[in-house]
Amino acid sequence: MSADPARLLADWTARADALLDALLPAADAVPARLHAAMRHAALGGGKRIRPLLVYASGHACGGALDTLDHAAAAVELIHAYSLVHDDLPAMDDDDLRRGQPTVHIAFDEATAILAGDGLQALAFAALARSRLPAERVVAMLQTLADAAGAPGMVGGQSLDLDAVGAHLDEAALSAMHARKTGALIRASVRLGALAAAADEHTLQRLDRFATALGLAFQIRDDLLDVEASSSQLGKTAGKDAAADKPTYVSMLGLDGARDRLTGEAEAMREALHGIPGDLAPLQALAALTVQRGY
Repeated sequence: MSADPARLLADWTARADALLDALLPAADAVPARLHAAMRHAALGGGKRIRPLLVYASGHACGGALDTLDHAAAAVELIHAYSLVHDDLPAMDDDDLRRGQPTVHIAFDEATAILAGDGLQALAFAALARSRLPAERVVAMLQTLADAAGAPGMVGGQSLDLDAVGAHLDEAALSAMHARKTGALIRASVRLGALAAAADEHTLQRLDRFATALGLAFQIRDDLLDVEASSSQLGKTAGKDAAADKPTYVSMLGLDGARDRLTGEAEAMREALHGIPGDLAPLQALAALTVQRGY
């Protein structure tokens, strides 16, 4: 009998938070300002969607929790670093993240850059400590590096900067977000499956699921950017429109974006169909992505 997915997700969230706290340098250790900034970035709230995807995917494939921990921490550290750098004046120039001042506001711009660098390096150090055979750890390190670098998230951010004021078609918009947002989400799902030694067929099905999930996540973000306030979001609302960035809402309209979101939800359901194991936590995360509110 499957465990309650809500209870599992809550337990895994607490587990990820505790591990991040343990992995991050103490705030009073030298250099204290840098370490305090890293902790501000990584521990200051957040839904922990990416580590939860690692746990849920690994759980579905029969992986033990202690073999998933370091991958779960690693993807969240990469995500935290990306937010620190995205918020910088040279990027999105934002002063609010997760309901609190962004790192360059709470500290300073130079410290924010260094904090992001430190979080990125710590992510790979954490993943390298996974309690798994060496060849599996190497495959996981490559997965995370590809997702975080120019083929994935960083390349997507570059495309996003180039897209300001441009007129993209829907295929180009989706390709950009498949890298900027989707790459780390796909890596999160794949890392859990790799840790659990999933077979190639399962990896392919889970990658299809994660691809749809990444696009659904971005579409929902675009909708919330229009429909929610800054206080509801915990970050500045309306930034995309103000910056003249192409979004699914600006391209498809509200109704069209909602229809596209429904289509991605169906793609996720189809991708998971027939995969053995307890899929309830993955299904719950898919529903949370589609339905998440303010």
